[in-house]
Amino acid sequence: MRIHVNHATTYTYDPPANGAIQILRLTPRNHDGQYVVSWRIDVSESCRLQAHQDAFGNLTHTFAVDGPISELRVLVEGEVETQDTAGVIRGISERFPPSLYMRETDLTAPNAVLREFALDAVGSDPDRLAKLHTLMDSIGAAMTYDPDPTHASTSAIEAFELKRGVCQDYAHIFIACARHIGIPARYVSGYLVGDGATAAQGAGHQAGHGWAEAHIEGLGWVGFDATNQMCPIETYVRVAVGLDYLNAAPVRGNRYGGGDENLSVALSVDQSSRQIQG
Repeated sequence: MRIHVNHATTYTYDPPANGAIQILRLTPRNHDGQYVVSWRIDVSESCRLQAHQDAFGNLTHTFAVDGPISELRVLVEGEVETQDTAGVIRGISERFPPSLYMRETDLTAPNAVLREFALDAVGSDPDRLAKLHTLMDSIGAAMTYDPDPTHASTSAIEAFELKRGVCQDYAHIFIACARHIGIPARYVSGYLVGDGATAAQGAGHQAGHGWAEAHIEGLGWVGFDATNQMCPIETYVRVAVGLDYLNAAPVRGNRYGGGDENLSVALSVDQSSRQIQG
């Protein structure tokens, strides 16, 4: 499938900000089942985008702009060709051993309730892949998609107490539970065509999509999307990974001075018209 992504993030400041620094993890990498045909990032203010790879190997761009800034706009546009690999990730040079992704963070640390839920969900099945599928389905059944009660700093514990949240929360809960049962797991940020099954659930992801990957000996990293209760297929574009959302956040940064900040996001992720016409 050829996927076209158009992702515009706009910040407005009133009164204007004195300056801003941004870190962008908005560029996908090539790997088996994913090939970046074209990709560009434009920033409304005059600045230099500095490209590098972060500690996790994500393609990252940073920039700094001086004020006064009343509006700052970041536009990402590109096309990616994808194939269904049943969620299995191959063809990427990993910087860390899987054991690093057993490390708890503030957003993914489990409490007694999550630990009990994880053990009850997977039971005594010795098959790790089967355990992870069962865990994914159990989280999907236990949670209700609701964008209102959670935010970027909501932890897995807090979201599970509410039994409500967004894709980020589902992924954090999955990661917390997988690590508790001894399986390395990590967060993935990216895009999903038409928001896939979530569109039918009324669960659109205005700023992209998030899911998890778990490592299975002999198979490697495998994606699990608890929000949709499925492994990623050709409708997914994989962009960045990390221990939790904060490591893989599409946009992070700071502004200096100014008054109220308002954020708006316009995102379309669709099958490319070139492919449809062809």
